[in-house]
Amino acid sequence: MTRKKVKLAFITNDSARKATFNKRKKGLMKKVSELSTLCSIDTCAIINSPYESQPEVWPDTRGVYRVLAQFKRMPGMEQSKKTVNQESFILQRIAKASEQ
Repeated sequence: MTRKKVKLAFITNDSARKATFNKRKKGLMKKVSELSTLCSIDTCAIINSPYESQPEVWPDTRGVYRVLAQFKRMPGMEQSKKTVNQESFILQRIAKASEQ
């Protein structure tokens, strides 16, 4: 049985929004963990929530510092090699569509 497509819109009910946030956060943390395990790579996640005073980190604070330190040691070009902003992304998509 397939799931129906979820309409992405702001959830006005506070308790429903918080419940949805917690479910999606749990799913996101699970995906990060799976990605790390399946691909044998260093990953981390930092989620700052309006519902909690401290950000939630995965795997733990030391693990996040280790991954961020590893990222900061990379040369600047290597860090931003695959980073794009919205404008450049749209321009790339337009150019690709024009070629096709």
